[in-house]
Amino acid sequence: MPKMKSNRSLRHRFRRTATGKIMRAHANRRHLLSHRSHKRKRQLRRPDVVAPGQARAIERLLPR
Repeated sequence: MPKMKSNRSLRHRFRRTATGKIMRAHANRRHLLSHRSHKRKRQLRRPDVVAPGQARAIERLLPR
C-alpha cells in the first residue's frame, strides 16, 4: 500500500503542539496596519489554537 500523502499547503499554515493541538496564525496582519492599535497588532502576532470542529478536518489532511 502506498504512503499517505499530506496536503503540503496545510503543512506550511498549521503546526502541531506537543499535546496534539493544531496551531494557526491570525488573519488581518498583512496590510492596512496603520489604523490598527499597537495592542491589536501585538495580539495578532501570537498563534492561536484551531477550533475543534475545524481541527478534525485539518487532521484528515495532515496525517502524522
